Amino acid sequence: MSKITFGPISSRRFGLSLGIDLSPNQKQCNFDCVYCELQAAKPLEKSLIYPKIKNIIDEVQSVLKSNVQFDFLTLTANGEPTLYPHLKELVYELNKIKQDKKLLILSNGSGVLNSAIFDALMYIDVVKFSLDSAMEKTFYRVDRALKQIKLETMIEQMITFREKFLGELVMEVLIVKGLNDNKDEMLALNEAFDKIRPSRVDFSTIDRPPAYPVKGISLEKLEELSMYITSVPVVLAKHYYKGEKIDFNIQELLKMLQLRAQSEFDIENKFSQHSKDILEKLIKERKVVVENLAGVKFYKKA
Repeated sequence: MSKITFGPISSRRFGLSLGIDLSPNQKQCNFDCVYCELQAAKPLEKSLIYPKIKNIIDEVQSVLKSNVQFDFLTLTANGEPTLYPHLKELVYELNKIKQDKKLLILSNGSGVLNSAIFDALMYIDVVKFSLDSAMEKTFYRVDRALKQIKLETMIEQMITFREKFLGELVMEVLIVKGLNDNKDEMLALNEAFDKIRPSRVDFSTIDRPPAYPVKGISLEKLEELSMYITSVPVVLAKHYYKGEKIDFNIQELLKMLQLRAQSEFDIENKFSQHSKDILEKLIKERKVVVENLAGVKFYKKA
C-alpha cells in the first residue's frame, strides 16, 4: 500500500493542509471529469482497494507527533474520498486525535445521495463540494458521472445537507471552454447556490493537463462569468488575477463592498496601496466588516 498522508502543502484556499489519500494506489471515482488531472478511468460505484483505518490513523498520528505546522487534515483521494467504505468510523477516529486542526473533505458532492455518507459528512468541520453545472446535460458532459447520479436530486440533497450541517460548506465550480462557460450556465448555478447557501464559492478553470482534450478559459472570461454569481461570496484563486491595481475613493469602495463582498485575494491583487489604506481606515471606523468564510477573509460594507 502506498503512503497515505502527503504534505503539508500550501493550498490556494485552505491554508496549510496535510493530505490523507483514501485511494493511494489507483483512481477510484464515480465521476470521470473531463478536466481531471488524473488519467481517464471508467466511473466506479465504490472503492475496491483502500487503506485500513488503523493504517491511516497511525500515519496521521506520526505527523502530529512531529509537530509539523498545518491547519487542515484534508480527506482527498485519487478520485472521490466519499467512496471510502468506512468513512464515518474514520471521521470519528480522526476527530479524536486532530488536536487544534480542522477536518476538511474535498468531494464531488455525490455523497449526499447516500444516507450513510451524508451522515458521516455531518461530523467534518469543512466540506467542499463541486458543482460544475446546474443543467443536467452539461453536468454529464463535464463530469461524466455514473448515470444513476441524478443532478436534480443531488442539488436537493445538498440543500438539505446545508440546512442540517453545523460546519462550513464550500462549493467549487471549474469552468471548461465551450461546455459551461456561458451566461445561462452561470444563472442556473446562481439559482442553485441561492438555495444551497454555501459559505462561499470557489471559481477556477483548467490550469493542469486534463484527462481529456479540453481547454480552460481566459482569466478575463473567468472573472466576467463569476460576476453572475451574486447569491453567495465568490473566490477567484490568487493566480487568476492580472492587470493594473486600482485606486478607489471612499465612496467607490463602499459602493463596491455593498454590491459584492471582496475576498482577500481581490484586495491583494486588485487594490492599490492607496485603496488598501482607505480600506483599513473604513475597517477601523466599522464601516467595513471582515468575515472569515472557511479560511478566506471577505470584506463587505457594514
